[in-house]
Amino acid sequence: MIEELDRSYPSPARQGFTIFFTGLSGAGKSTIAKVLYARFLEMGTRPVSLLDGDIVRRHLSSELNFSREHRDINVRRIGFVASEITKNRGIAICAPIAPYQRTRDEIRKAIEQYGGFFEIHVSTPIAECEKRDRKGMYAKARAGLLKGFTGVDDPYETPAHPELRIDTTRITPEEAAREVLLLLSRKKFV
Repeated sequence: MIEELDRSYPSPARQGFTIFFTGLSGAGKSTIAKVLYARFLEMGTRPVSLLDGDIVRRHLSSELNFSREHRDINVRRIGFVASEITKNRGIAICAPIAPYQRTRDEIRKAIEQYGGFFEIHVSTPIAECEKRDRKGMYAKARAGLLKGFTGVDDPYETPAHPELRIDTTRITPEEAAREVLLLLSRKKFV
């Protein structure tokens, strides 16, 4: 009986979980996610998968454009894959822009039935994100050459209650990853 309960309702340390980074382009989501991915690989306690927004779009959503509807489809696909990883007691690290609150809430609800869900808002200000923009996407959007760019002419809905907010303006990716690991430790997932 106790074994069955433990199998059905494992402690957080034995559950899968999703770390879901959200924030503007250039905020630092992917960089922090890569550092965390390496740390979890070093720990070796659970399988870990990195679902970076650009990589997923290239391999799972290449037929989509950047309309609101298609952005939601892409983020929902990321959420579905993360829920499968979480269900199987792995770690999913997601790093899409995920600009819309309703979609993020749907993903949280789907994943929390299987394990932990940690929304991390990478809240780096847009001015800093624009400074980091190697591809010139913000400049193109501001010049009207690129339509529907998040933060310029398409909204980014700031998370109301993320588990953690990180502004990468004054901290390194390693320090940001440490903040995430401290959160997971406090919640007894690592």
